Amino acid sequence: MKTGLALTLSDSKPLKKLGLFLLLPSVMLALHSCHNNAQPPTAGLTADSGNVGLQLPEGFGALRFADSTGNARHLTVNKNGVVFVKLESPVKGNGIVVLTDKNGDGRADEHSGFAPYGGTGIAIKDGYLYASSNTSVFRYKLNDKLEVADPQHPDTLVSGLIDRGQHNSKSIALDNNGNLYVNIGAPSNVCQEKDRTKGSPGMQPCPLLDSAGGIWVFKANELHQGYHNGKRYATGLRNVVGLDWNQATNALYVMQHGRDNLHDFFPELYDAKTSAELPAETMYKLHEGSDCGWPYIYYDQFQQKKIISPEYGGDGKKAVTDKYDDPIVTFPGHLAPNGLLFYTGNMFPERYKNGAFIAFHGSWNRAPEPQQGFFVAFVPFQNGAPSGKWEIFAKGFAGKENIVAPGDAAHRPCGLAQGPDGSLYVSDDKMGTIYRIIYKK
Repeated sequence: MKTGLALTLSDSKPLKKLGLFLLLPSVMLALHSCHNNAQPPTAGLTADSGNVGLQLPEGFGALRFADSTGNARHLTVNKNGVVFVKLESPVKGNGIVVLTDKNGDGRADEHSGFAPYGGTGIAIKDGYLYASSNTSVFRYKLNDKLEVADPQHPDTLVSGLIDRGQHNSKSIALDNNGNLYVNIGAPSNVCQEKDRTKGSPGMQPCPLLDSAGGIWVFKANELHQGYHNGKRYATGLRNVVGLDWNQATNALYVMQHGRDNLHDFFPELYDAKTSAELPAETMYKLHEGSDCGWPYIYYDQFQQKKIISPEYGGDGKKAVTDKYDDPIVTFPGHLAPNGLLFYTGNMFPERYKNGAFIAFHGSWNRAPEPQQGFFVAFVPFQNGAPSGKWEIFAKGFAGKENIVAPGDAAHRPCGLAQGPDGSLYVSDDKMGTIYRIIYKK
């Protein structure tokens, strides 16, 4: 927008001769908005040829926002359109990549980075950038240009969280009351005395639940927190990589990775095909004190029941009805839901408003059945609850059909973020591609 406007009155006298005080309030508001929330224009965005290999609903298109960023996990987009990507492992010493679209063509043309630690979680809230390693959560102040003010000296909000290799990503979400939610995945498949060992019984009670296998809540503005002053918000969650705070319901929603090895450990109860499809990947709406039942149960989407785990005396049919939270959406087993986003933008059609997008990463444990996943799903919501069946929104990331092993996929979707214009960003933690999905009427 040009600031040297030559608006005229009805008698054609230039307004500028009458002084700036006669500028219409709406014009001044537009000038103020352009100056303080400058972002690349989006009206002229065009999708790449072939939508970067993605198959999308009619009217949608995709473009490659960036490529080769590293093993891109979660990502977040600032009000000015700058994208921050958290890498699982630092590249050239940088665990956070900053992607800027300077010329407004919808694609990043400037890359920079900071933060010498790997991890998954990243979010922007109330003038701060939050990012996690596998043991800690850090906070960076944003300046008036929405840039990280001091990338070398973040605040340490939380430290000392367990990292035993398995399920160690510390995904994060923030609410509107100054609270920080952190997933602490269980370093175990199903809390056996000897992890992932045939014949080893499950421990009762599971001792891991005192420090893992759930969601912990901390203060978003207090330094040097840990288990001693955090609170276990929800338990019985084996591993949550995708989580989001739903603004419409003021509640935390999570996607759980289901357990493995049913056929390997109990071939008399589960054949290979059944084991490849069970248990369901599950979405929960949490409240303080939620217990989703891991490791004692799993959810069978075919029986639509909470089934007692065989390590705890189950036989594939014994069910629990009244003790643990029920999932609100279920998906096929072993798709690995790594990203969850409730869409609040205005670019997409109205049916997507407040609905949930889920990025499925693909999992090794569907063998010997063909691998599945490698897509972004959508669940419509109304009044804070699912209002229809889940559907595949974006697929084609894998690059081919009949994937034998997850590593054979060309790209593996992991994180989701919404841009200020309402476009949807998807990260790929194999090749480091950042996709941008747009809608054109």
